Amino acid sequence: MKRLLTLFTAAAAMLTMSLAKADGELFIYNWTEYTPPELIAKFEKETGIKVSLDTYDSNETLLAKLQAGATGYDIVVPSQNFVPILINEGLIQKVGVHSLPNFKNMKDRWKFPEWDPKQEYTGPWQWGTTSFSYNSEMYDGKGTSLQEFFEPSEEMRGRLSVFQTPDEVVSLANIYLGFPFCSEDAKQMKQIQDMLVKQKEYVVAYNSETMSDMLASGDAVMTNHWSGFSRLGRLTGAPIVYAYPKEGVVGWFDSMVVPSSAKNVENAKKFMNFMMDPVNMAMLTENQGYGDAVKGTEAYYSDELKTAPEINPPADLKVFFAPTCSPKAQSLIDKVWTKVMQ
Repeated sequence: MKRLLTLFTAAAAMLTMSLAKADGELFIYNWTEYTPPELIAKFEKETGIKVSLDTYDSNETLLAKLQAGATGYDIVVPSQNFVPILINEGLIQKVGVHSLPNFKNMKDRWKFPEWDPKQEYTGPWQWGTTSFSYNSEMYDGKGTSLQEFFEPSEEMRGRLSVFQTPDEVVSLANIYLGFPFCSEDAKQMKQIQDMLVKQKEYVVAYNSETMSDMLASGDAVMTNHWSGFSRLGRLTGAPIVYAYPKEGVVGWFDSMVVPSSAKNVENAKKFMNFMMDPVNMAMLTENQGYGDAVKGTEAYYSDELKTAPEINPPADLKVFFAPTCSPKAQSLIDKVWTKVMQ
């Protein structure tokens, strides 16, 4: 037993050393404004690895890029409902995240999730919610219901911004109408379609990148928003309020995964391990204002973050995590969105 323990300790030490001594390159493909420069600078300084960053605005964009054969990326960051798709299509590879030294820091709630039950593919990035935000100086409502977003009042005509992809918009619509996620019922999806087509009369833009800017400038008074992104807009001094509607909000969990075509797999594993250190994950959480899956990060939070409403939702908030849709359900969603975009 002692020899086995010694061998295990030696192997762990060698793994830690190999992770600590790295050089070369790392190419990350992540969501827009989702990768703090200071975090990348810290990683580069500690490892000697040169990081390059490219960005996208939706899970659909990421999936299409990988399906089209894009190469050159070592880490991408899909949401939980897209991970099984990437696995089933052979677009990402196993890297044994559970065996990395800092995996011990993962919160039990997020270990071995249903989208990666053996934790072979995914390392944690951030988790949060999707709802809507509004400019409190230009809107009389209180954000208490999804009705305000999907069936807006006349004051919202030409002042509403909606995400430009269907993933979270349709999920929010399901919550509002009381339908299950990934519905295969054509009648239910037709009801969602009719509602979104009518909502379009009030929409000034379908946009997934500059929501806070639009609220701050008054180009929009209400917009789809992610919780942390809403906080960042509020911290600029804009009168932005993130809504917690009574019906509930969409929950999501974004993970780091390694594309099958990655050329710098060991450097990708090094970055995954780096991000499971509470000091580094706290830097990301402080910058982005979303929840994290690493123990001990709270000790490094600022006072502002500890009390920020976007990261401290009401205790009775209903949060619904969307699963991966069946081909039939996804086809209905695509048809709905095609009709809305016409």
